[in-house]
Amino acid sequence: MGKFILLIESATETCSAALSDGNLLIAQKVYHIGRSHDTVLAPLTEEILKENGVSPKDLAAVAVSEGPGSYMGLRIGVSLAKGIAYAAKTNLIGISTLAVIARCALETLGKDFRHIVPMIDAGRMEVYTAVFDGGCRQEEKTEARILDAGSFRNLIEEGPVLFAGNGAPKFGRLLEEAYGRIPENATVLDQAPLASGLRTDASKAVEEGRFADLAYFQPFYLKDFIPGKQKKLL
Repeated sequence: MGKFILLIESATETCSAALSDGNLLIAQKVYHIGRSHDTVLAPLTEEILKENGVSPKDLAAVAVSEGPGSYMGLRIGVSLAKGIAYAAKTNLIGISTLAVIARCALETLGKDFRHIVPMIDAGRMEVYTAVFDGGCRQEEKTEARILDAGSFRNLIEEGPVLFAGNGAPKFGRLLEEAYGRIPENATVLDQAPLASGLRTDASKAVEEGRFADLAYFQPFYLKDFIPGKQKKLL
């Protein structure tokens, strides 16, 4: 078995690919391109392997952000990860996108928090979210939640708490309206999930032999996909 882990993230507007040796990050490529994952993500993974002299047979696993998040983004990322893992005859690992956001936010700020609440924007005042402790261990189940000014008040009172992700800014605005400012115990960060944020949980999964079933693994959408109405052609 190889020793490298290919990391793929495509759950939001940002898509990225990274390569790690265990928990050691070797390289990462990030594109903030909206909804063009289908044309960018595969070449991105090919580039990062080629530029670092790593072939698919050198991979101990392919790790992918499994959701929740964008329906199409998750489908593209998971399909690519499964295809690479199958062709390379290597292992597949799925990592919660919320856990990825939490780890990326901690790396960005370099501070300690009692709780971390990653938030993925789900439209209007709804977010996909969960509560993690300061070590990025999930404490509460993943859910779709409608935000209001009283949301997570108990965590803010316990503090310090980090609200992170592309759904966090709108919660920050609610807090400002309710308190006149962001409470001292709360930090709000618009943090994109990046492939590098998968490496800690992925390396643990490799060490412990915890792998997904390649044939049956599917993204965790949390909510059913509802396509928009087709526009009439005039």
